[in-house]
Amino acid sequence: MTERFQQLRPALLEVLDNDGLLTGSDVAQRSDCWPGREPSRALAVMLPRNTTQVSQLLHLCHAAGQPVVTQGGRTGLVHGTETASDEIILSLERMTAIEDCNPQAATITVQAGVPLQSVQELAEQHGLMFPLDLGSRGSCTIGGNIATNAGGMRVIRYGMTRQQVLGLEVVLADGTVLDSMNRMIKNNAGYDLKQLFIGSEGTLGVITRAVLRLQPLPGSEQNALLAVPSFNALTRLLHSLNRELGGRLSAFEVMWQSHYRTVAVESGKHIPPLPADQPWYVMVEALGSEPLHDAEQFERVLAQMLEQELAVDAVIAQSRAQRDSLWAIREDIPSIVAAMMPPVSFDVSLPIEAMERYVQGVEQALREQFGERGKLLVFGHLGDGNLHLVTSVGDASAETRRAIEQLVYTPLQALGGSVSAEHGIGLEKRDYLQLSRTPEEIALMQLLKRSLDPKGLLNPGKVIA
Repeated sequence: MTERFQQLRPALLEVLDNDGLLTGSDVAQRSDCWPGREPSRALAVMLPRNTTQVSQLLHLCHAAGQPVVTQGGRTGLVHGTETASDEIILSLERMTAIEDCNPQAATITVQAGVPLQSVQELAEQHGLMFPLDLGSRGSCTIGGNIATNAGGMRVIRYGMTRQQVLGLEVVLADGTVLDSMNRMIKNNAGYDLKQLFIGSEGTLGVITRAVLRLQPLPGSEQNALLAVPSFNALTRLLHSLNRELGGRLSAFEVMWQSHYRTVAVESGKHIPPLPADQPWYVMVEALGSEPLHDAEQFERVLAQMLEQELAVDAVIAQSRAQRDSLWAIREDIPSIVAAMMPPVSFDVSLPIEAMERYVQGVEQALREQFGERGKLLVFGHLGDGNLHLVTSVGDASAETRRAIEQLVYTPLQALGGSVSAEHGIGLEKRDYLQLSRTPEEIALMQLLKRSLDPKGLLNPGKVIA
């Protein structure tokens, strides 16, 4: 425990409840990210219940020069979100109030610690939908979703988290509360300040409350799993479904054969709905408003895709249970982790037309450098250019991880891709930011950081040095 923290601790306790400041073994029992293998090394965890407490805590830490790391649901997969031994965690896990749901305006106002699934369920009770959807929906928080500009399954139709946010309340590094809780879709009164904080990973301020935009609840939903014979057929399938379904296509989730075979067959946790003999598998979701018409159209369009040999096999979910079992294959991350120990995972984006040769290049580079030990699983949101790669070479040392990162990230620069599609930069990808951003962009990021957090106390070292 540092001398600075010992002097700061009494003031923090005056702000928090008796159980609102965790230290010692209570901190070590926590982990900074999923799947929670490493204990947190932070000095303490602050657990405020409202914006006033967050403001007071940050004001105290700013005056003392105490570094603070913000945390949401701790569902991130990216290494580099870990805390250092001289840092304090600010966790918003107790800030779970849903303050208002306005069906007339199609908005919902929440504290940042509310789980994504809670927002989805309340919206549905009012005949509305919050379209952001992630596999970790039950534990990830709205504040974390906004701070990382999360993507998820339905970006192809509804966009990233950024498109779902109307207003924010943010506490700056010195404790200043910025009230930008706009409730209007159109508001061009000066700079749209909330955009600074969406995707900033807690480096510019702490998001405490948000006004979210809701969408009409679909009256129909169709889901299917398709087996696809070639990458050319895969891209043509995407464009054909988009066209033929008349804008109803809401998800187009692709699994390379390696992913499908590992999860659907080899894990032993699922009944394979299709044989694992094709190079690509696609989960398709379509949302509409006319159940009977939409279902008939969906079946007719899929039949056309089979006739045109854009797919060689398909299974359509006939019930909610069947729908869930199909999606469980795409979302079963624990089975991937178990099969790829120790896993080194990546979240990249690149032009769709470059994906096949990019993946082939990474696979070949892994074999050349690591031989038979090099394994690769690929899946992702192909419809919006986002791929997830999970590699394993039997070793997760810092040196090996660095070598794998070079293989995965370096080719992206020539392709106009990004080292982070939706998981953020953190510490792990910071040294590769220059592959996806120009020197001028990075310089402006540094200027913003110095302006809003001149002491560099919020999530120190993350995103930019």
